[in-house]
Amino acid sequence: MTERDSGDGPVPAAGAVADTAEESARPGAPGGAEAAELARLLRRSGTGDEAAFAALYDRTARTVYGLAVRVTRAPELAAEVVQEVYLMAWQQAARFDPERGTVLAWLCTLAHRRSVDRIRQVQRERDREHHYESRQGRVPADETWQGVEEAMETQEVRAGLAALTPVQREAVSLAYYEGCTHREVAARLEVPLGTAKARIRDGLTSLRTALGVGR
Repeated sequence: MTERDSGDGPVPAAGAVADTAEESARPGAPGGAEAAELARLLRRSGTGDEAAFAALYDRTARTVYGLAVRVTRAPELAAEVVQEVYLMAWQQAARFDPERGTVLAWLCTLAHRRSVDRIRQVQRERDREHHYESRQGRVPADETWQGVEEAMETQEVRAGLAALTPVQREAVSLAYYEGCTHREVAARLEVPLGTAKARIRDGLTSLRTALGVGR
């Protein structure tokens, strides 16, 4: 079986995954009858038969999930992949061509592709966050705040806070009156970390402008 390195360890190539599933499901092989039954269930699923689709899921989900875990190395990501695979299978069941391979091989190929996509998506998100943190390191987030901090309790600052948008004011208040970290602010506001950071940064910039700091 050929393998490819995902960055977190060797990942089976899509072709190898399909070949393995095909080998165990040839008509003359012990799994041939099972392959025929899966094809029948998928055909019925293509007509909107939910009971047939549920049976198909019960017979194949363990294998599909196992492959997704091998590739993603993360149970939560694998569970998401399985949901996506069976949604695609339901939507595309009527177009499945048994001449091109078995149902199990098809599902495994979908799972492999979606798993690799999820790994790449997670890596892109990590890279964006790392890039953001690096930029914040070069231009400290507290730099803007330093010009305001000494007068935090003054009427001018309170008036400046009142001039912010509601979302900016809430984020700034949590960060600098309640001492919340950026992640805690994001959790309290139920927004992505990047959104929370942007609200704090924009709020401080607006506050600095309102107070005339740096003029």
